[in-house]
Amino acid sequence: MGKSAAESFLRQRGVPVVDTDALARQLVEPGQAALDEIRQAFGPDVLGPDGHLRRDELARLVFKDDAARRKLEEILHPRIRSLWREQIELWRKENKPVAVVVIPLLFETGAESELDETICIACTGATQRERLLSRGWTEVEIEQRIRSQLPIEKKMEKADYVIWNEGPLDALAAQLNIILA
Repeated sequence: MGKSAAESFLRQRGVPVVDTDALARQLVEPGQAALDEIRQAFGPDVLGPDGHLRRDELARLVFKDDAARRKLEEILHPRIRSLWREQIELWRKENKPVAVVVIPLLFETGAESELDETICIACTGATQRERLLSRGWTEVEIEQRIRSQLPIEKKMEKADYVIWNEGPLDALAAQLNIILA
């Protein structure tokens, strides 16, 4: 819905950012304990011949089966949370006045209670689908992922701030500037 664009804008403004998607990618690199647990839980087909995670295969398994998705979350989410908590502590020691943790499943994981403020970046379902289709996702993949998340209306209700991201990138930046001010 625009989190990558928002993250880029924040970094350009000098705001420290940690992206939990990036942390998740680090945790599943060859040699990492999480990758081995994933292989044990989901079978050898989730790894390619080079030992790297086959994200497409893992996604196929977990987004069609809620129990499988929860199992993957049990493996990854505690590790991800530990890493972003460490980063927050470092920022606090450095007396950073503001910093951002990008958490796509913020409310689903209950992480909002550990943060000072929350921002939800939202757009219409049609715009979301259009953006995901442009990334090469199929309608089935889009529907599976949307179904596995809290509805955007609920996220908007829970957030301290909502950025409506239907327009151009400068509109997104302007809304972020208001929040940062």
